[in-house]
Amino acid sequence: SDSTVLKDGRFVTCSFDGSIIIYNNKTFKPDIIIKEHNDKVNNVLQLSSGILASCSLDWTIKLYEIYKNTYKNIQTLTNHKGEVIKIIELKNKKLLSGSNDNTIIIYNKDNNNIYSKEYSIPTCGGNCPLVQTKDNEICYREYNNDISTLKFFDLIKGATIHKINDVTVTYCLFDSMIMTSNDLLLVTGYEKISIINVNSYNVIREINVYHSDWISCALFLDKNTLLTCDYNKRIIKWEFETNNLRFISMKENAHNKEITTLTKIGNGLILTGSQDNLVKIW
Repeated sequence: SDSTVLKDGRFVTCSFDGSIIIYNNKTFKPDIIIKEHNDKVNNVLQLSSGILASCSLDWTIKLYEIYKNTYKNIQTLTNHKGEVIKIIELKNKKLLSGSNDNTIIIYNKDNNNIYSKEYSIPTCGGNCPLVQTKDNEICYREYNNDISTLKFFDLIKGATIHKINDVTVTYCLFDSMIMTSNDLLLVTGYEKISIINVNSYNVIREINVYHSDWISCALFLDKNTLLTCDYNKRIIKWEFETNNLRFISMKENAHNKEITTLTKIGNGLILTGSQDNLVKIW
């Protein structure tokens, strides 16, 4: 489903089988296998405190202290009443989660890194993916009655400040919205990549990616090089030029099924994960 890199250089994957695996970054073999969720794990990330966080179809968010070859489950958050799809850490260190229960929840933590619900944001239908676009602003895809809307929400005012209805965004499980700079938001969708100025809330560029089906995830290798993966099992490399993309190269049939995660794991290596149950290192 998802992957991330720990501060100590090891990398982590989570899976539809309910497991989280922490891999040794030298041997590429598992150091730790975590099986705490009762259903598929959608998203995993390491917080700035070093705590590992995961969310699941079982409606929960779990937090872990990670050691060399062991872990400790230190907290389980049960505030959602539906599948928890995405978790992100805000710049102010608060935790934010999106669910198909029509809510986004903000959590605060005490001095012992124990999180509690601060407030929730009501949404219509699905509300993922999620990304922080400014210090006090988030952007999320809301899907309801076959209408997909990109919403920009002010966390201080507690209100939607802008909507864009004509941007197609990839399904909620994937990294389909990433900030390219302080001003630009890159959004992947169905055979299309959109670039949005988050100050003017204008779509300033749309790049067609024919025969891609859904473009599932995107990753910047550096400030000028972008990788995308799609449902047609391709990895495409682009050069990012201010507000445009230039095709460089493509790897076809990188997996046997659609690719769902793309992570830079260091030393020039890239990790991809797919619904073919394989993780590959490139």
